[in-house]
Amino acid sequence: MNYDRILIRYGEISLKGRNRNKFIDKLRKNVRLALSSFPNIKIEASRDRMYVLLNGENGLEIIEKLKHIFGIQSFSPAIKVERELEEIKNASLELVRSLFKQGQTFKVTAKRSDKTFELNTDELNHAIGGHLLKNIAGLRVDVKNPDINLQVEVRKEAVYLSCEIIPGAGGLPLGSSGKAMLMLSGGIDSPVAGYLAMRRGLEIEAVHFFSPPFTSERAKEKVIDLSKKLAEISGGVIKLHIVPFTDVQQAIREQVPENYSMTSTRRMMLRITDEIRKKQDGLAIVTGESLGQVASQTLESMYAINEVTNTPILRPLISMDKTDIIKIADKINTLDISNRPYEDCCTIFVPSSPKTKPRREKVNQFESYFDFEPLIQEAVQEVETLTIRPDRDIRQEINDLF
Repeated sequence: MNYDRILIRYGEISLKGRNRNKFIDKLRKNVRLALSSFPNIKIEASRDRMYVLLNGENGLEIIEKLKHIFGIQSFSPAIKVERELEEIKNASLELVRSLFKQGQTFKVTAKRSDKTFELNTDELNHAIGGHLLKNIAGLRVDVKNPDINLQVEVRKEAVYLSCEIIPGAGGLPLGSSGKAMLMLSGGIDSPVAGYLAMRRGLEIEAVHFFSPPFTSERAKEKVIDLSKKLAEISGGVIKLHIVPFTDVQQAIREQVPENYSMTSTRRMMLRITDEIRKKQDGLAIVTGESLGQVASQTLESMYAINEVTNTPILRPLISMDKTDIIKIADKINTLDISNRPYEDCCTIFVPSSPKTKPRREKVNQFESYFDFEPLIQEAVQEVETLTIRPDRDIRQEINDLF
């Protein structure tokens, strides 16, 4: 069957009230970007739906692209027909016949957005359903759980027919919620946090702390590859800020008692990330922390670490189990990269007995014995910023996660 358009449903965007138009405009731009390789399409958007007019382009390829654009709740390939009953019946027959397999059931679900149409919904259901039963041998009716649900929508300009509702990626359009800095280590958690942040409409820039010679170039390559995966999911480019962290980390090792060194390290990372955020006009910081997972992720540790900034710290994984995080990492194709055996700066100089309930006054006291500010500013000035572009569009390979 040759569909001529695809009907996109907004889902959560429809609840945005006065801000709805902003979200719709952002989604339209994202859809246009994702479908830029199809020059003949035309996109029409209204307050409650969006249409992609195919104009001869490959509908199956476009459907695969649409499945993974954040902000789309669901969509349906559709046929546009004139508001004449015989044309509606004949087009419905052609559509259902193209999908029907022996033994399958069906129902007709009519909806009149335009109440001036000559038949009401029950009359439409009976007229179209009777025509299908008469012309397709073996077709049976099942109004509760049909194999084929023919949806007929009568609008002022035309009638639209569709038989499929395809789930979208959900969430909010990428970039509609502002920009945040993602603290990206080489581990499993932070790429998943970045993915979930993007799903909520955040544009992200990644910040990675690099401590040569204690961390190798392969550790750096690992983070670049993780950034590529996130860029592939977003369908665009991602900036990766690589922070030279060796001097700061060595100073912490020399000046701060061992059991408080992890707390101080996280505080310095947060201070540096916040400085980069200011330069990049970001509004928040995203981390891969999960409550209680490691010593630095207890509530007491977070309380002590957060003191260094008033910037919102977003933790998408805060209440998730490790097994759930691993499942998402596997589905977004970051798990194998994260499992490469190359250490990042978070895994070097790890104290044998890190403080799980650090006190703010204690860490402030230890840090007061040394002026870390010049080292922090030097690290910020020497940041290496890479623009990471996707090797390919892997959104087509990511099945619905939720």
